[in-house]
Amino acid sequence: MIVRLRGTVWESYPNRLVLDVAGVGYEVMVPLSSMDRLHPVEGQSIDLRTYHHQRENGQTLYGFAGDEDRDVFILLIDRVSGIGPSIAMAVLSGMPVERFKGCVAKGDIAALSKIKGLGKKTAERIVLELKDKVGVAETWREVEAGGMQPAAADAELALVALGYKQVDARKAVKKTLEEKPDATTEELVRGALRAMA
Repeated sequence: MIVRLRGTVWESYPNRLVLDVAGVGYEVMVPLSSMDRLHPVEGQSIDLRTYHHQRENGQTLYGFAGDEDRDVFILLIDRVSGIGPSIAMAVLSGMPVERFKGCVAKGDIAALSKIKGLGKKTAERIVLELKDKVGVAETWREVEAGGMQPAAADAELALVALGYKQVDARKAVKKTLEEKPDATTEELVRGALRAMA
C-alpha cells in the first residue's frame, strides 16, 4: 500500500499529477481542493498523502494535500454505501474539507447537492450515514460552541476514520492535549495512537 509520496512534479493537469519519485513516474489523481492548496508546477517538490485503490481491472493512486483530506476520502468510500472513489473525489473537488464537515454537521443537504455528480439522495445518504457512524455533527457543534479546539476535533475524526471508537479516540486526544496544549492535528493523532497502543 502506497500511503505517501514525496517527489518532483513532472506533469500537472487540473485533476492529476505525474510525480517523479527517485526516477519513477507515479500518476496520481488529485481533487481540485488539494490542487488549489498545492499550486503544483513542473519541477516543484511536493509531498502527498495517498490512497492506493485496487480493483480487478486496475489500480489508481489518489493524492491529497494533507491527512485530513485523505481521511475524509477514506471515510466517504468506506462508510457511505454507494460511494466510490469517483464520487468521493467529486465531493473533495466540490468544496473544501472544512466546509464539507460543516455541511454534514448541520445537515445542509442543499449545499452538498450542489456538488457536481452528487444528487439529493446521495447527499442525504452522506449526512445520514456519517452522522450515525462518526458523530461528526456532535463534534463540530462542540467546536462551534467553543468547547473543543478544531485541531482536537480533526484528530478525533481522523482516528474514527481509521476505525477507532469515538469515545476511545476522544479520551486519547484529550490525554495528548493535556500533555501538549498547543499540539497540531497531526501531533494529536500521533500522540493518541501511542496512547491507545
